[in-house]
Amino acid sequence: MVPAYVGLGSNLDDPAMQLRRAFDALRALPRTRLVARSALYQNPPMGPAEQPDYVNAVAGLLTALAPDALLAALQAIEDRHGRRRDGSRWGPRVLDLDLLLYGDRRLQTETLTLPHPGLAERAFVLWPLAEIAPELRLPGGARVASLAAALGNADLRRLDD
Repeated sequence: MVPAYVGLGSNLDDPAMQLRRAFDALRALPRTRLVARSALYQNPPMGPAEQPDYVNAVAGLLTALAPDALLAALQAIEDRHGRRRDGSRWGPRVLDLDLLLYGDRRLQTETLTLPHPGLAERAFVLWPLAEIAPELRLPGGARVASLAAALGNADLRRLDD
């Protein structure tokens, strides 16, 4: 089983509930165990400001699924939650599931880049990830907790879960 980390985000249709339902769906994935989940964090949207705040979290998995199979499973969960793929980048989302890390694997295909691009620059990903895996090192050797601390968390608000 390979450790994998998934970023969860939503800013439509009761985002906190969407993330709780997504954690349940991750728990039900075949050949996969949900081993950690962060708290929920509210933050301003990345991209167009004329949209509701996001709620974000990170899940830690152990999986026997290959990276492309795990990505397909994540996209199926998004689809079941009503995700519409209209091509808009950083627009409002009922549910967004991003495969952040898959072991220490580096991968670049048309559909998947590992580690997830921008991971090291996004507080709304790093803080929840640091909560569940503070000693985790990204490719290049930087500790997740150190990267999160360097970015700060002024725009994040931890929600009661």
